[in-house]
Amino acid sequence: MISAVVSGIGVRGPGLSDWSTARAVLGGQQPYSPEVLAKPTGGCLPPTERRRATVVTRLALDAASEALGGRDPAGVTSVFASSGGEVEIIHGIFEQLAGSDRWLSPTAFHNSVHNAAAGYWSIASGSHRAADSLCAFDDSFGVGLGEALLRLQGGDGPVLLVAYDWPPLFPTAEFRSVPQPFAAALLLNGAKSGDRVSGRLTAEYQSDRPAETPMVVPELEKLRLDNPAARALPLLSALAAGASVEIILGHGMAGSLRVRIDFG
Repeated sequence: MISAVVSGIGVRGPGLSDWSTARAVLGGQQPYSPEVLAKPTGGCLPPTERRRATVVTRLALDAASEALGGRDPAGVTSVFASSGGEVEIIHGIFEQLAGSDRWLSPTAFHNSVHNAAAGYWSIASGSHRAADSLCAFDDSFGVGLGEALLRLQGGDGPVLLVAYDWPPLFPTAEFRSVPQPFAAALLLNGAKSGDRVSGRLTAEYQSDRPAETPMVVPELEKLRLDNPAARALPLLSALAAGASVEIILGHGMAGSLRVRIDFG
């Protein structure tokens, strides 16, 4: 079992424009209204890089910046988890290759790799610490959390976990439906960290696959199922409500991650 404290949270999703808004909704103080998410800004990037960055990368970095909360990012290890990665750029490359002019833009190719968001974060943060980038289909958040906790256990803390996914365009959407954008970020520290604490996690990998923890509100459960990054919602809801609970997250193949959230 691995323990950590959550010392920062970032959220971006429909009707959940930031953690302050999401905390009120997920904690039950306000009803959920799935308003369209405003266009991500990537405000932490220098202007030149901001112009080059994709909407997917800007979504991830907006959540990451909120979770960091003004702390110095230079000493923070990061784990970026996404099921689809740079879906809009890859769509554009496919269109280019399917046409008569098959010369690809170097910038498009540069932005198409799965670790693009992690790379841009390294530029924005100035951090020389490890920046992992991983994909585990619908279990990307659970696997990302497991990786972040292992990094923390190995002495790489603090660790920033960022899970994000953006809706792909047609025809990809016909085969991989992700109807809504979502990103969640957690800043994790050691259990004895002196940083501010939003909650404590204790996680254990299980080799079986019980049902994942659902959301009670139907609209939020739909969002959880609509976007792999939104599998974070049950954990975020517990943190918002200050409720000591145990949740189950998918962790690839036949495995799961059993996470206990506590306070005090």
